Amino acid sequence: MTPITLGIISICAYLSSTTLLIQDVIKNASRKRAIFPAWLAVLLHISYTFSLFMQHSSFNFSLFNTASIISSLVAFLLLLATINKPVEKLGLAVFPLAIIALLSTLIFPDKALNIQINNWQMGTHILSSIIAFSLLNIAALQAIMLAIQESQLKNHPPRKFIRTLPPLQTMETLLFQMIGTGLLFLSISLVSGFVFIEDLFAQHLAHKTLLAIVAWITFTSLLIGRIKYGWRGQTAVKWTLAGFSLLLLAYFGSKLVLELILHRA
Repeated sequence: MTPITLGIISICAYLSSTTLLIQDVIKNASRKRAIFPAWLAVLLHISYTFSLFMQHSSFNFSLFNTASIISSLVAFLLLLATINKPVEKLGLAVFPLAIIALLSTLIFPDKALNIQINNWQMGTHILSSIIAFSLLNIAALQAIMLAIQESQLKNHPPRKFIRTLPPLQTMETLLFQMIGTGLLFLSISLVSGFVFIEDLFAQHLAHKTLLAIVAWITFTSLLIGRIKYGWRGQTAVKWTLAGFSLLLLAYFGSKLVLELILHRA
């Protein structure tokens, strides 16, 4: 099966899962049926990425391809979380983003920016970076949903979508679990970068490194505030979105400017 075929079928499966989730919201239901086509979509999405890797013997880390790789991992981690956590409604945000990222690689093939991963040190740094971003991406979406839920609960009665979500306290607990796990991988990414990359503050890496460090400080401060001062609600939402915004700039800011605006790799 060609990469294009894998990508198209994956997009259709994502659309099917999103449609089922919307139907559950309309019917005020919390069923797991939408997860099955989502698993198919993610497995095909990963197969699409792997088939491109086999063609070039390396990963293409250009803008759209990076977005596609990360979106597939975000969707995969979300599906793993649904096994024992009631977070399937996050698919309403995650799956459409995966569709957009995957569709972008099919319609606008990027100029190849291949990176050879020849040793476990570089592999550790790259993999931990992608996992950290993916987990904290889910945390940011969870924070947005938490903010909407808190706002809607002030209305009587709340809208159907809010009634399909877990209780507010459960949503907050899930948020901090995701942040804690994401922070662990971000720490591994930074430590491996300092240890294994010779010049982490070189001109093309300095802003990424600094933004990632500030993001790490932001998320660490949030967890400390949670433990010592009981931070929650809007405070947790604001700190989470601030930290993720920094990571978003670190991971994609330079790629956006160089590849789409300056047309440079």
